[in-house]
Amino acid sequence: MSINKAERRLGWLLCAPAVVAMLLVTGYPIAYALWLSLFRYDLRFQAQRSFVGLANYASVLSSDVWWKALTNTLLITIGSVSVELILGLALALLAHKTTIGRRSVRTAILVPYAIITVVAALAWKFAFDPTTGFVNALLGLQNAWLTEHWSAFFVIICSEIWKTTPFMALLLLAGLTQIPADLLKAARVDGATAWQRLRLITLPLMKPTIMVALLFRTLDAFRIFDTVYVQTRGAQDTETVSIVGYNTLIVRLNLGLGSAVSVLIFICVLLIAWLFVKGFGAPLAQRNGGRS
Repeated sequence: MSINKAERRLGWLLCAPAVVAMLLVTGYPIAYALWLSLFRYDLRFQAQRSFVGLANYASVLSSDVWWKALTNTLLITIGSVSVELILGLALALLAHKTTIGRRSVRTAILVPYAIITVVAALAWKFAFDPTTGFVNALLGLQNAWLTEHWSAFFVIICSEIWKTTPFMALLLLAGLTQIPADLLKAARVDGATAWQRLRLITLPLMKPTIMVALLFRTLDAFRIFDTVYVQTRGAQDTETVSIVGYNTLIVRLNLGLGSAVSVLIFICVLLIAWLFVKGFGAPLAQRNGGRS
């Protein structure tokens, strides 16, 4: 047996426990959800359980509730992630350039991300409450923000931006630290302005980091549940795909239809990840034993 084959076999043996654990933790639930989605299976009427094939998927995809929830989810995702990228980059540049109290600045930036999502959602809900919140008093308004469609979306998106912008800033800060300082100094000596250094050097070199940050946050925002459930419970036409899955699977105890919704959400997540990787031009996989 050659040395390469022996090393490869040793590598597989070392990875085997992790692969088995991953299959048990993630593979089995996905496979079971896929299996359940092929049945008419309502826990309230278990005697009526029967194999229906793709009928559950046809039922979900022909429902206005699914498409409206998907539109709401994409609206929240695009609205929050796009603002988070700009604010996160600004915070990352601030934390990177700060020379006095650098640790304090970085710690202060990360405070919102350390707060539990449910607590943050409740805080924003109380802040926009028409009777006890301070926002109306500050702006001199009498709006019931969470009782109207677009204002409810505004509060939800603001909550997401406030809560997770630090995560985006942290990832982008890691990318900024990888840019050679000598390269920026040389550009400054050549007369490049701060905007030109940012546009022509910093952002191109941070492309992989930006892709990872956008991918993580987009996938996280797409499965938003906590904030919407705490603030509106899907009322005012703010229902997301995760809320639809929860209502179908947990509230109505319809395992077949709820599993079909879960599988469709999983497919959407895979599609988003694929679009990001293809869109940024990163290789999907290493080929030929680690060579691209």
